[in-house]
Amino acid sequence: MTNTLLPAAGSGWASGDLIAGALVCLALLMAGLLVVVWRLAGARGQEGDESAARSDLLEAGLRDLARHQSETAGRVQAMAEVLAQRQSDMARAVSERLDSTSYRLGESFNTAARATHESLTTLAERLAMVERAEKSLSDLSSQVMSLRETLANKQARGAFGQARMEAIVSDGLPRDSFAFQYTLSNGRRPDCVIFLPGDPRPLVVDAKFPLEAVTAFREAQSAEARKAAGNRLAQDMMKHVNDVAERYLLPGETQDVAIIFVPSESVHAELHEHFDAVIQRAYRARVILVSPSLLMLAIQVVQAIAKDARMREQADAIRREVGLLVEDVARLRERVGDLSKHFALVGDDVSRVLVSADKIARRGLRLEQLDFTPAPPPSGIAAPGPVE
Repeated sequence: MTNTLLPAAGSGWASGDLIAGALVCLALLMAGLLVVVWRLAGARGQEGDESAARSDLLEAGLRDLARHQSETAGRVQAMAEVLAQRQSDMARAVSERLDSTSYRLGESFNTAARATHESLTTLAERLAMVERAEKSLSDLSSQVMSLRETLANKQARGAFGQARMEAIVSDGLPRDSFAFQYTLSNGRRPDCVIFLPGDPRPLVVDAKFPLEAVTAFREAQSAEARKAAGNRLAQDMMKHVNDVAERYLLPGETQDVAIIFVPSESVHAELHEHFDAVIQRAYRARVILVSPSLLMLAIQVVQAIAKDARMREQADAIRREVGLLVEDVARLRERVGDLSKHFALVGDDVSRVLVSADKIARRGLRLEQLDFTPAPPPSGIAAPGPVE
């Protein structure tokens, strides 16, 4: 039965319709509420998404900031380590440079000290040498004065020239090739004679020389005094040359020339420079003036002549020795031939011994392998017969 609750416009609504309408309104209200809630929820979700995005961006920024801070801290630490390493390297390099500089300065000081010590030592040695040289000069001065005094005396000067000439001759020739104070047939006794090989005539050497005239010529202060001293020297020289030619040039007994020994190279050179006419006249008189070096050269020539003479004298002995040597060589060749024959025989015997050794080795190999079949004989060798 349907009850009418409210009349409206001459007709009343049933309760079911009201309920249905209320439900529809409620549904519409709920729908509207749902829409509003949904919109509010959407707005809030959008705001939450935006807040989450902002939070994510903030967190990302914070993470980037933390990463940058960490990287900056690492870089700062690395830079600090690099700076510390560079500082350590610089300190080590500075220390090494200081050590090297100190060592070089020490070496330089030591080298300078050694050089100074060596220089002082050398200077001391040179001073000692200067002292010794000064002493030697004083000794030499005294010796020169003694020599001058000796040469001022004619007899002492003759003994000096004689001693020097004897030293040169004795050092250059064998003892049987010269003689001092040799007596000639006229009773004269020259200072020295030299015997040439193959010639019985001796070569006469005179060691006297007029040194007073040379000294006067050297010490002349004016042209007139020098001219007078030169004339005196020429006269004394020619007188001595004539005396030597007259006393020692004996035909058939002595050589055709004689030698006057001048004991000074400078005096000899001065004579050849200023007194060429005297030298030429001496040559024409068959008298030769020689200095110590020329006398040594003449001694060398005599040595060569003596050596050639001895070689000529020994030529027959050399020829005989060569003949004996040729005979010895022929005999040696014959004996070498005999020895080669013996070597050939020995070679044959050795080859036979080797053949026997090969046979023994082959037999031993067969015995080791228990092979008792006779081996074929080598080519060109007959098989052996039965062994008795």
